[in-house]
Amino acid sequence: ASDDGTGLILMKDLKQLTEYYYNNGNYNCAETIIHVANECYGLEINEEDMKMFGGFGSGMYAGLVCGALAAGVAVLSKLIIEDKAKDNADEVRRIINGFVRTFKERLQGTSCRELRPLHFSVEERCLKTVLLAAEVLDEKVKEVI
Repeated sequence: ASDDGTGLILMKDLKQLTEYYYNNGNYNCAETIIHVANECYGLEINEEDMKMFGGFGSGMYAGLVCGALAAGVAVLSKLIIEDKAKDNADEVRRIINGFVRTFKERLQGTSCRELRPLHFSVEERCLKTVLLAAEVLDEKVKEVI
């Protein structure tokens, strides 16, 4: 992030935007992915509705499915589902399954229990996980939009 001289913060790329929300906004992994995607892809999710993603952090606070993965699925769903998932179920299945598969390959797991030992540090918390998740999501979004 950089100041353009007017006091506005300009985000140069996905990595900087992700770091900004995770570090400066102090959001968890799921909240960060939703905020970044909202800004990058024009999802038009308001701040109040973004609270729905807060409980997915830390694998739903139980070490289960990574919140960044869950949020990524939500982003893709919003982008590809026109009315109901069943209306274009084959496409939804293909895209979501591809995202999950790539996430699992790139990050070496899908749950916080698997990912934390690989990517967590006391200094950065789960920043590495969130950055990798944002990259995988962005690649998949570019395939579908």
